[in-house]
Amino acid sequence: MTTEDTVYKGLAGVVADYTAISKVNPETNSLLYRGYPVQQLAAELSFEEVALLLWTGELPTESQLAEFVTFERAHRALDPRVKSAIDLLPTDCHPMDVGRTAVSVLGANDPQSEESDPETELAKSKKLFAAFPAVVAYDQRRRRGQEVVEPREDLDYSQNFLWMTFGEEAAPEVVDAFRVSMVLYAEHSFNASTFTARVVTSTLSDLHSAVTAAIGALKGPLHGGANEAVMHTFEEIGIRKEETREEAAARSKAWMEEALAAKKKVMGFGHRVYKKGDSRVPTMKAALDAMIEHYGRHEIIGLYDGLEQAMDEAKGIKPNLDYPAGPTYHLMGFDTELFTPLFIASRITGWTAHIMEQRAANSLIRPLSAYNGPDERQLKK
Repeated sequence: MTTEDTVYKGLAGVVADYTAISKVNPETNSLLYRGYPVQQLAAELSFEEVALLLWTGELPTESQLAEFVTFERAHRALDPRVKSAIDLLPTDCHPMDVGRTAVSVLGANDPQSEESDPETELAKSKKLFAAFPAVVAYDQRRRRGQEVVEPREDLDYSQNFLWMTFGEEAAPEVVDAFRVSMVLYAEHSFNASTFTARVVTSTLSDLHSAVTAAIGALKGPLHGGANEAVMHTFEEIGIRKEETREEAAARSKAWMEEALAAKKKVMGFGHRVYKKGDSRVPTMKAALDAMIEHYGRHEIIGLYDGLEQAMDEAKGIKPNLDYPAGPTYHLMGFDTELFTPLFIASRITGWTAHIMEQRAANSLIRPLSAYNGPDERQLKK
């Protein structure tokens, strides 16, 4: 290439490949999983059903779902080798480092790691889906000086995730809000981490390597981490349980106005794909509202409302999914640094669906570059 060639920084506007997994329908501003609006899936289906939809292209039959549920519940326990690897990591490292390491260890110990036929790839995807919640749960517990909580086969995915993390059964409202968040975070087309997974897969590397690389991409603050950043904003403003909703809203609105005047970047607002507001937000906001009522924490919604109103009045920018998800996870009791690993637990479904799609019609992803360095020159003797 020459410097006259068009360069699309960040590959903005470049269509790299086809996918049948998801799309944003511009006519309805709705995110579709295999053609189904995600808000409908979040309202009606378990996360296990949505995972099978993403992997196979169709909603499962009762027998297919039952078979998967049995398989998933049999693969939930924290692998002792993974636990040993986690225990070697400092408790002040970022939990994303733990998630990345755990997936790598799982891959290294999988006897089918190098096999890539469709049936084996699907089985590995299911095992990773089942195994990762124990990683997140144990990492939070070890940072608090707590022991592993063993999984329970009588609980569904969301119930068991919360059980392993907190050591007690969660209320139905909490379980449902958590399920909704998992469904909404599961997939979002060729985002940075998904594209990373597809690039790695295109080299004919293994599934666990592709997921490990995707986690590395998600760790970057320009891609993942906004749900954490939202809570850091709330904490900077100050969470005061004794405040009324109106008092909290007034303080957060004033904080946002000052932040925008100082040209400070505030995470949780805007999205590169959605031009009319993130279509996932109303569903996640409803889950947050349920948690507000369940825990009686109206100061949280006050902070939320004040920030949202100030941003809308000043910039006309709407919240994205991370904005209601962050305080929802906070109310459930998750440590803030664990929010993005929760994203991993959900997005494993989308990543592995894309890995399988890439492998089925593979072409090495290897873009060109436009050179703008020095002209050819010679060493001086």
